[in-house]
Amino acid sequence: MDATLARMPALYLSHGAPPLADDPLWPAQLAAWSAGLPRPKAILIVSAHWEEAPLALGATETVPLVYDFWGFPEHYYRVRYDAPGAPQLAASVRKLLQAPGMPVQDIPDRGLDHGAYVPLVEMFPDADIPVLQISMPTLDPRRLMDIGRRLAPLRDEGVLIVGSGFFTHNLAALRHVGEGVPGWSAEFDDWGRHALEARDVDALLDFAHKSPAGRLAHPRTEHFAPLFVTLGAAEAAGDLDDGRSVIDGFWMGLAKRSVQFGQGVFRK
Repeated sequence: MDATLARMPALYLSHGAPPLADDPLWPAQLAAWSAGLPRPKAILIVSAHWEEAPLALGATETVPLVYDFWGFPEHYYRVRYDAPGAPQLAASVRKLLQAPGMPVQDIPDRGLDHGAYVPLVEMFPDADIPVLQISMPTLDPRRLMDIGRRLAPLRDEGVLIVGSGFFTHNLAALRHVGEGVPGWSAEFDDWGRHALEARDVDALLDFAHKSPAGRLAHPRTEHFAPLFVTLGAAEAAGDLDDGRSVIDGFWMGLAKRSVQFGQGVFRK
């Protein structure tokens, strides 16, 4: 009898930038990660690079790419990722999220930004899994966690929920340091690792005040924010305790820590 997928994991990954594709290590790490996952029926992704309120659903038919970066070599603007759209997933998301005071809008020509497609190219290079990107309507950690909780039932339908950001992100501060990892990036990464291992959600929710160098690691919090959608999707499914860092280390001084909650459960 064929195995039937019972629950997909929930992921938070650091997505780097378009040059991630040329890194000697990172693409292989992402490919190895996806190779160990059950095959998703669809992928729902929240990226640091799309803030839109009310919460918006992106393209569901033809899914274009948004080359939302400047000053890079031309070949980064030729990258393709022709994944199918996910109209059924969009309908499910709308049903789960739409409520009084919480409208959901459609932006049918909004494609996948680099926070979405850069890691997906490495993890699912065949581009044969339907993908839907939704916006972050807020950067408030508690509100984002609630969105993740509402989306959690999708995991039981074979949907891989992915929050895509960067575990530390302060490009301006990097200009003032030499080679190597700046102290604020290493300190925040170490604090975040321990908070995740301890399942200290309260500390993570208040990371701006409770972490060392929090405001240096994230002077603006959009790259940490997708973690809370993932945490909400994990908490609602009861697998916060089943979390682990899959990728760690640093890239250009920034922490690329990426985490998975849940192992992918099958039933006969």
